[in-house]
Amino acid sequence: MSGIKVFGHPASTATRRVLIALHEKELDFELVHIDLKDGEHKKEPFLSRNPFGKIPAFEDGDFKLFESRAITQYIAHEYADKGNQLLSPGSKNMAILAMGMEIEAHEFDSVASKLGWEQVFKNFFGLTTDQAVVEEEEVKLGKVLDNYEARLSESKYMACDHFTLVDLHHIPLIQYLLGTPTKKLFDERPHVSAWVADITSRPSSQKILV
Repeated sequence: MSGIKVFGHPASTATRRVLIALHEKELDFELVHIDLKDGEHKKEPFLSRNPFGKIPAFEDGDFKLFESRAITQYIAHEYADKGNQLLSPGSKNMAILAMGMEIEAHEFDSVASKLGWEQVFKNFFGLTTDQAVVEEEEVKLGKVLDNYEARLSESKYMACDHFTLVDLHHIPLIQYLLGTPTKKLFDERPHVSAWVADITSRPSSQKILV
């Protein structure tokens, strides 16, 4: 055993981001279930792992970390010789990779997470979807995906010609949105559609749905 523990919830997109990275690297780990409805993430001992009270938190032996994108980067670097390569070596390539991760976090996730909340996660809490918000956010997501379509017409994946953390970070929210009417925004763009089909059919992506 590698001594890796992920403290999170299997339905959480941030937790899933970390789990996909671990599966890509073919690493053994333990998922410690944190009960969100019970507010376990807002209490000790979880707060000692992440004082901001958000999942997931991560341990690799004595090393502790939180923030899912920081965790995936640690996994990709620390276990570079395991499983699939998730980085793109070279200073210019790494700069493009960093740019792609920033775009995912600030342009894609900020919109897609609102669509996920309205159409998927509100149902978990017995709340009603606000269709006006959905329509507004779909316009924004469409503009992001137009840029993605242009990028993917030149490159098979978002950062380069092989799968990297940039692509990986998109998977959990896309998986949820494919089960909603927002799926049409991905389907309408041929290069985006092919990319989505590719990244969501990876074994690591399928394992988190079990």
